[in-house]
Amino acid sequence: MRSPSSRIPPGLPYALRFLVARLAPVTAVVIVLRVGQAQGIIHIPAVWLAISAVLSITLLVAVRVVYSKYDLQRRAARLGAVLPPSWEGKSIGNIDLLQYGIERWKNGYIGDGFWEKCEELGGIHSVTLFGELMYVTTDANIIKAMLATQFEEFVKGDRFGETMNDVLGEGVFNADGDLWKFHRTMTRPYFTKDRISHFDMFDRHADLAIRKMKERFRDGRALDFQELVSRFTLDSATEFLFGNCVHSLMNDLPYAYNDRRSPQIAQTASSASTTFSQAFTGVQEALAVRLRIGWSWIFAEMFKDTTRKHMEVVSAYVQPIIEEALRKKRSAIGKDEKVTEDEETLLDHLVKKTEDPTILHDETLNIMIAGRDTTAATLTLAVYLLCLYPEAFNKLRAEIMEKIGPKQMPGFDDIRNMKYLRAVINETLRLYPIVPFNVRVPTHDTTVPNPDPSQPPIFVPADINLAYSVFMMHRRKDYWGPDAAYFDPERFLDERLNKYFTGNPFIFLPFNAGPRICLGQQFAYNEMSFFLIRLLQHFSHMELDLDAQPPEARPPPEWANDEGHRGKEKISPKVHLTLYVQGGLWVKMTEADRDD
Repeated sequence: MRSPSSRIPPGLPYALRFLVARLAPVTAVVIVLRVGQAQGIIHIPAVWLAISAVLSITLLVAVRVVYSKYDLQRRAARLGAVLPPSWEGKSIGNIDLLQYGIERWKNGYIGDGFWEKCEELGGIHSVTLFGELMYVTTDANIIKAMLATQFEEFVKGDRFGETMNDVLGEGVFNADGDLWKFHRTMTRPYFTKDRISHFDMFDRHADLAIRKMKERFRDGRALDFQELVSRFTLDSATEFLFGNCVHSLMNDLPYAYNDRRSPQIAQTASSASTTFSQAFTGVQEALAVRLRIGWSWIFAEMFKDTTRKHMEVVSAYVQPIIEEALRKKRSAIGKDEKVTEDEETLLDHLVKKTEDPTILHDETLNIMIAGRDTTAATLTLAVYLLCLYPEAFNKLRAEIMEKIGPKQMPGFDDIRNMKYLRAVINETLRLYPIVPFNVRVPTHDTTVPNPDPSQPPIFVPADINLAYSVFMMHRRKDYWGPDAAYFDPERFLDERLNKYFTGNPFIFLPFNAGPRICLGQQFAYNEMSFFLIRLLQHFSHMELDLDAQPPEARPPPEWANDEGHRGKEKISPKVHLTLYVQGGLWVKMTEADRDD
């Protein structure tokens, strides 16, 4: 298994490789000039030697840019294709566009920056930053081609793998080709059948979460629902994966910044579970920064690994559990010790397929990231929307009372029969898909459908990043109607479902699509549905406590003038690997009369 403490800074080898490639022509110029000086052929002062070296870099970049445009046009013509529109900045290397994109990521709304030009430029455009070409798209047919119909032509790519390797390693989300197929084949059987034990597990953790909520609300205080539900999903994920719960819900919850009566949380409460949870979040935030600044992250981390200290904590928790699972497997050989299918954890299942500790470490960590953050973020945003739209809250609670009642534990059939509950979750995932941005890389020169079907296909050169945004696609009016930017669960129940979605299902991709579609999709729906049912059984009213929201996490006043849900935001949604609410989601709730 990889040791986080012993690895060299991840940016160093990539940065050295980059510098060697870029400086080789300069070195060649210097060598030629120096040899010429030594032979008496060239007479040039040292200062002009240095100037010549610098100018050779500028000349090389200019030649590369001019030749690249010519070469792309030639290769596109060979395939009977055209190039997409290009977004050009006003400075050399489009530095102004890079600065604008980073500033909008930090201070703007989701989708601000490079994605703003998609509608204006027809659903796909190119942008070149420091000589590196990338495509950006929100077109459903192009995304369908990448994820499904032309799946074999598009991969995650070496660059994505290098960026994520020291965290995701060789796990399923970072793998391509045969390695991805191996992971997929190894994991798929575990997700093909619903397990009753999942609902028992959800109930135990939901019960503790709701008890802690009631304690806080009875004291007249607000609660950060995002923090609480992240602990619920972390405890569920670790028990699901390992049969070894991290018990993060046992620790004290944070208090609002303006709560002057809040007791001092004992530092002893910052147990291994709190440390693990913080490290788990920290490592994802570090990866998010890498993704946002692109290939230049290699220079930022030439001498410091921003994920190392977090990964040391995560691995210290995961490694002993994996070693124990392997020990149990080996000791059980030849003995009549059987674990029922419903009692089997995912790790129990995986050790049947491999004893490689690195593969087991990477795979479980990959699935833990997916299982904890995506579900927690969706539940957080669902509660946020139910607070904003009390009519939706009342309708959902009425369905729960009618179908299940105030006390009964929901089961598989109950959840399947609750159409409005599924509509609320789907509409939450439509407005806030948990992985809003993603990327694929073509393995060779290819084409994708042109958003204008009357025109030739779009040429996509090999090895460039083709970034796509499900978030932006989910809010396109031509796909979802004139009210696409507004919250309305009824769109998944009325005539709009057939008008927009049924004939073009690739306009709704909260769980990816094609061969890489999320294996845990039904598990996530079950977990989210179960928790929402339990929540509304116990609480008859919920509202946002905007005073408890940290000032720096409140939406800027100018958003109020914008169209759609952006103009209604009371919080600031942000992105690391997945969506989250900046500063937490602070709420208050009213307990229900459960005898009613």
